[in-house]
Amino acid sequence: MANTADISRGLIIKLDGSLYSVVEFGENKTARAAAKVWAKLKGVENARSIEKTWNSGDTIYPVRVEKKNYQFLYKDDSGYSFMDTETFEQITVQENLVDAPQFLKDGQEVSVSINTESELPMSVELPDKIVLLVTYSEPGVKGDTATRTLKQATVETGATVNVPLFVNEGELIRVNTKTGDYVERVKE
Repeated sequence: MANTADISRGLIIKLDGSLYSVVEFGENKTARAAAKVWAKLKGVENARSIEKTWNSGDTIYPVRVEKKNYQFLYKDDSGYSFMDTETFEQITVQENLVDAPQFLKDGQEVSVSINTESELPMSVELPDKIVLLVTYSEPGVKGDTATRTLKQATVETGATVNVPLFVNEGELIRVNTKTGDYVERVKE
């Protein structure tokens, strides 16, 4: 069994019958009372966020999670379909399990976390930064560069990203999938 000393960021634990991912954790020590361990937890099946406090040394119940590489195939009424890049086995997951569905493009490599107890997918993570083609963007006006002015651009997945004025239609840009922010222009 694991105890509170084993808590780490990203660990998935079972708490009151639900699965939660550890977002942040820490320890509170006082001179009079025993040490306490606290954690901010995010629900895996739902988007619920909670805070939990344990006495130092209490038992926790981690869930073994396996990460596998999958390739995005298509989206339909049943959800998002992915294929295992090693076994070619296909799975379908709901949109709420995908961390940034607006940036998914055909053939995109993703990392799928699978609960080894139930063999069910728990989450789908895109790479931190991906390269996308700008399909629509208003032309920038010369002289508007005194401040860091941004304009909206539509990328090949249909998502809109705020980009600097010098980015034009038909160019490749790198986007941070966690924040949805423009990172840089990519030379071909």
